[in-house]
Amino acid sequence: MKFKFKNPYKDKKWFKYLGNKYVWVLLFFVVWMLFLDNYSYFDHRFLDGQINELQDNKKYYQDEIKKDQEQIKQLKNPEQIEKYAREKYFMKKDSEDIYIIHFEGDTIQDKE
Repeated sequence: MKFKFKNPYKDKKWFKYLGNKYVWVLLFFVVWMLFLDNYSYFDHRFLDGQINELQDNKKYYQDEIKKDQEQIKQLKNPEQIEKYAREKYFMKKDSEDIYIIHFEGDTIQDKE
């Protein structure tokens, strides 16, 4: 007596697709590329985020360099040097007295 097993899903449409060996190879390939490969999709997304962050940093530092170059150009003038020294370093001429007044609870913070 031979017992033959009949698959009840054999006539279903989804079973025809999942029973195909090419579908399994394609599915394996997609899973491999998304999760397991050294150049996976998620690694690329992470690296793209880092690249964008570094490009933003690059732009910020280039803007700061431009500001510093402008300040250097201004400091070539002796009057600007004197103004800068008075504002930043509280320097004075010999014949002057400087009084720095700080108030308690002052809302203006020193930039340093």
